[in-house]
Amino acid sequence: MSTRYKFSTYEVRVQRLNECPGSLRVDAPGEALTYWREKIMQAPWHDPEKEMLVAIMLNTRYVAIGHTMVSIGTMNECTAHPREIFRPSVAIGAYGILVMHNHPSGDPSPSEADTRLTRRLSEASSILQVGLLDHVIVGAPTDHRPGYFSFKEAGIL
Repeated sequence: MSTRYKFSTYEVRVQRLNECPGSLRVDAPGEALTYWREKIMQAPWHDPEKEMLVAIMLNTRYVAIGHTMVSIGTMNECTAHPREIFRPSVAIGAYGILVMHNHPSGDPSPSEADTRLTRRLSEASSILQVGLLDHVIVGAPTDHRPGYFSFKEAGIL
């Protein structure tokens, strides 16, 4: 009598994971903004006219070990799900992540959708045990604001 076994194979794909050897320590919003300007804005896929959501993977010392572009949206919205945001960090064994996106309007004030996403990411972070260091929205600096909004600094995260 012969027994047949049915095996399933799975493939995990992480797209656009950019490793960053000798990278920056990213443990504050100002450092995240520097990372955005030096790494993200220089990437060939960056489009300042569209909202772009990026996840930066961090080691235990909050040094960036890679980043991935999670979603490209339109001029005023970008959709993403915690599943897509945390996938690369789980795949490479990151200690934590820092999530960033831009507002092409230049105003980094968070929308209701930004706040809802941040709360969902905080919940997912607890479940996955991958720390969510911050969610930073990049805008344009003015005399009255530094050019970013940090959910951590605002006490929302």
